Amino acid sequence: MTNAVARPATTPSTAVHPLAAPAPSTRHINTDRVAELVSQLLVELGEDPAREGLIDTPRRVAAWWNDFLSPDDSSTATCFTESAAGDQLVVVGGMSVWSLCEHHLLPMNLQVTAGYVPEGEVVGLSKFGRIAQRHAAQLHVQERFTWQIAQELATLTGREDVAVAVRGTHLCMSMRGVRMEAARTLTMHSGGRFRTDAVLSQQFLVFATSQIGGK
Repeated sequence: MTNAVARPATTPSTAVHPLAAPAPSTRHINTDRVAELVSQLLVELGEDPAREGLIDTPRRVAAWWNDFLSPDDSSTATCFTESAAGDQLVVVGGMSVWSLCEHHLLPMNLQVTAGYVPEGEVVGLSKFGRIAQRHAAQLHVQERFTWQIAQELATLTGREDVAVAVRGTHLCMSMRGVRMEAARTLTMHSGGRFRTDAVLSQQFLVFATSQIGGK
């Protein structure tokens, strides 16, 4: 019988890092003010916020911003004692989350694959998805998102043997600027043995490619 150890899902490190960002839980969204600003934006775009179809748009947009930037931080990251899992490669893929490009405020879809080498205990599988969802709930860049997930997993497992690969579809590149709809961005963070063990690194790359290599 395995023993579950509940651990709070917290910011991976208190040290200042160039990729660090404010925790979503520290934000306060004034939805009334946001709705006013959205209404003003509609006017500046030549629209009438009082017309049919737009009457409730500012309120709905404000509510969405509040929901998006206020993720649920109440869940705990749980690890389970499991001595038989020592020295195995564990890879969790197929995680798809939405975030917003902080340069253009346009959506980006991020497909995440994460791997680690457990030692004495394993991370509850659903926690990988919750970690990805929580970090996606902010204005972002893909590079920082990738780093944040890797740092939290390293803190959670107590080891640097963590690798994270992210494949992003960015609407700021697909629907504006060069408008390259098929463009995709791949970022990867490797730590601990994933940096020094060529076999382990290759194994993760094979799994990650099978998970995020599609269209």
